[in-house]
Order: sequence, then C-alpha cells, then structure tokens
Amino acid sequence: MQHETHTAHEGHTGHEGHEGHAHAGHGKVSWSMAAQATLHCLTGCAIGEILGMVIGTALGWGNLPTMVLAIVLAFFFGYSLTLRGVLKAGVDFRTAFRVALAADTLSIAVMELIDNGVIVLWPAAMDAQLADALFWIALAVSLALAFVVTTPVNKWMIGRGKGHAAVHQYHH
Repeated sequence: MQHETHTAHEGHTGHEGHEGHAHAGHGKVSWSMAAQATLHCLTGCAIGEILGMVIGTALGWGNLPTMVLAIVLAFFFGYSLTLRGVLKAGVDFRTAFRVALAADTLSIAVMELIDNGVIVLWPAAMDAQLADALFWIALAVSLALAFVVTTPVNKWMIGRGKGHAAVHQYHH
C-alpha cells in the first residue's frame, strides 16, 4: 500500500521525466552545470557588450549612451540565445519568451552589474578606444570576473528549480 501511495504522489510533482535530475530542484547541482549556464549567459553578454561598445564608439557616442546600448544588447543577445534553443524544441514564441526571461534575467543582470562596474571603476577604461589594449584587457577581465561572480548565483538558482533549470526541460 505504501508503494502505491508513493507512486500516486510522483505523478503530481510537476517534474515528470526529470526525477533524479539536479536541475529539477531536488538534488545537488554540480559546479559544471552552473558554469555551463553561466557560460551561456556570458556568450550573449559578451556579444552584446562588444557590439554595443563598437557601435557607440564608431558613432562617437559618449560613455553613458554607449554603456546603455551595450547593456541593452547584452540582454537582447542573452535572451536570443535561450529563445533560439527553446524555439527549436517546438515551443510557441510566447512560452519560449517567458522561459528566456525566467532563465536569464537574474544571471544577465548580475553579469552586467559586475562587468560594467569593473569597467567604470577601472581607471581610464571608460575612455579607452577600440584600438587600445586597455579596452580589450579591461573587457576581458570584467567578463571573467562577471563569470566567476555569476556562477554561484546560477548554481543557487538551478538548485531551486529556477533560472536555467527552466530551460533544461526543453533540451532533449
């Protein structure tokens, strides 16, 4: 009788097909899984950051509008990478968009806060041009630091069934 009760309960977990997976919020999340989720966000952020800085610099914009453009593009590309994967799984756009927001918002926000904070605080980095080594060194260091800080955030979120855990059900 006890086995039948347990089996009936399993059908109501909301994690059908995911029993035993750490990303379902019921187990230990590996640092590798968290790092992969963070690397995914880092890719979108880096594309957006670099493109925003290149466009802003090429158009002769000041630091603030260039940084705003870079942040907007970082979110756009971060969400786009997740959307692409979820849409490939056959999910409608509205659902895929919600999944991308749930999966990436906190991760990208933390990454952007750290990345842009480093650039703002690094002496002369805000005024460095694309041809300057300082521009690329500061950007690489800021993205690396953002990765290090954001990985534990993603580990914590995945362990609670949040963040990139929302995306895993669409990956087969």
